[in-house]
Amino acid sequence: MKRRLFQFGIMFFVLLGVCLIAPRGVSAQGAAVEQSPAQTAPEQQDESSAQDPATIFPHSESSRFWISGQANFISQWHPAFHSPYLGLNSLSPEAQDATSRVLTLLTGVQVSGTTEFLCDVQETGGHGIGEALGLAGFTNLDVVRNPLLSKAPYVARLMWHQIIPLSAEKTPSERTPLSLFKELPTRRLEIRFGKFSVVDFFDLNTYGTDNNFQFMNWTDDNNGAYDYAADTRGFTYAAMIEYDDRRWAVRFAEALMPKVANGINLDADLGRARAENVEFELHHSFVPKRETVLRVLGYANHANMGIYSVAIANFLAGRTAAPDITAHRLQTTTKYGFGVNVEQPLADWMGVFARWGWNEGKHESYAYTEVDETVQLGAGANGSKWGRKLDRAGLAFISNRISRDHQEYLRLGGLGFLLGDGNLSYGRENIVETYYTLHIWRGVFTSLDAQYVDHPGYNRDRGPVFAPALRLHLEFERNEGDSHGHQRSERTNAAMALAVASGCSGTSAWPAFGITTTVTRSPRAAFSTPLNLGWATASYSACKSRMGATPQENHSSTGVDAEAWFSIFSVSACQPVSQTCGSWPGAKKASCK
Repeated sequence: MKRRLFQFGIMFFVLLGVCLIAPRGVSAQGAAVEQSPAQTAPEQQDESSAQDPATIFPHSESSRFWISGQANFISQWHPAFHSPYLGLNSLSPEAQDATSRVLTLLTGVQVSGTTEFLCDVQETGGHGIGEALGLAGFTNLDVVRNPLLSKAPYVARLMWHQIIPLSAEKTPSERTPLSLFKELPTRRLEIRFGKFSVVDFFDLNTYGTDNNFQFMNWTDDNNGAYDYAADTRGFTYAAMIEYDDRRWAVRFAEALMPKVANGINLDADLGRARAENVEFELHHSFVPKRETVLRVLGYANHANMGIYSVAIANFLAGRTAAPDITAHRLQTTTKYGFGVNVEQPLADWMGVFARWGWNEGKHESYAYTEVDETVQLGAGANGSKWGRKLDRAGLAFISNRISRDHQEYLRLGGLGFLLGDGNLSYGRENIVETYYTLHIWRGVFTSLDAQYVDHPGYNRDRGPVFAPALRLHLEFERNEGDSHGHQRSERTNAAMALAVASGCSGTSAWPAFGITTTVTRSPRAAFSTPLNLGWATASYSACKSRMGATPQENHSSTGVDAEAWFSIFSVSACQPVSQTCGSWPGAKKASCK
């Protein structure tokens, strides 16, 4: 065991050292492009990143169709640890390793400027250490909690997305697999209906959401006390409505609950089982020039949930051989909870974040994990400070607890769907996690991760557990058509080149992580879609003065016609490019040249 720890430590620090000292000329991002003194640092980052994109294949901002793919592989290990006893749901104290994989095909079609349809297919395989048992904050978000599930591909998302404009003003929007629109009304309603993950849209956090590139622990990437409606794989059928304004938003979703705890089958009887979720989001600059994002969440689950105190009373009365949370007639009970989620950029390349979550803890943990209260503090950064803009790193601390009824239930030998050591000497489950993600080439990323879990499963008699991991993530993308699915014309390419040569285009700053994050999978194997730099809008007057003509005119000398011009320049040019949902909050706004 000591030898394996030593080998991992040597490998971790050697790779970390290579990441930090690698010269720019040989880094994965390539040599920096020469800039004139008048150009700003954000523009330097943009052009450098554009030369080495974060996908293996090209990506288009103009096609109404979307097709891309990603693959995530995580190999994790833990050495032997102290354990005087173990139960049916304990993490084995013997040293073990496991490897998981998630393969995702992401597709969509934009039917109009306000309507689109999205469909994603996934295939999962491999295992997690201990088959995801014995830890409330499990160490690998890609692992589902039922190793007996079919390995066949399945539809993860199938949804209709509708925009209802409430203002004429438009805001630029980055295209992602969850929203293909390049711009959205500043004030709008968004409606989604179909199959998706509730945490695709709730409890997002720029620094701690994405287990493809960031943290891996279940209670790092999500609020552990948020027992959100989902089947075993992390998805459900739901209807969602969201109102967005310039500085705030509010969203509500009604979703189906599983028939049993951690079940794959959802209950379609809304009178018997359902979940209400509401979240308020506020953007405000409490720190000068740094936008703080605050999200406040509330939820209520109605399902066939057992009550810990009743299960304990039945056991003490001799009606059951052990406390059994499932030993009750068919019933509908209600569990509710709250969460707070905040992120604060400190610089263009780093920021801090925090989460707090609580649920009433009287009813059984049913859909996500066995946490009744959680506190999380962390920090995230990208590698632009040391010349590697697509690298990222993070450090977080999480402390999870359960209610007194939940504690007593486990102490008397009860089993949850994750925990059950046969006994319990209660202590908070405390977790420290750190990672470094290295951009190798285009859409190829690798990560080193280390987690330390004290009091695993809330048991002071067991542990601590050290769990290092290696991750390989691949981003595939092939989406090069225009709005009619055709290749971009040579005249459009010529117009782009002409715009650069004439200095008519200003580029928006590359967000610090180079990734727009929206999550996905079980419990949400996050979905990261690389941002495309595209071409920022240029001012009508500036281009007219430089080119001596308006966009509507046909420039026969260059072969650039009106269609090509309109592919570059916007009527609403010279408006600051606002950061869209999921972008790094610290990224600077673009300016017109």
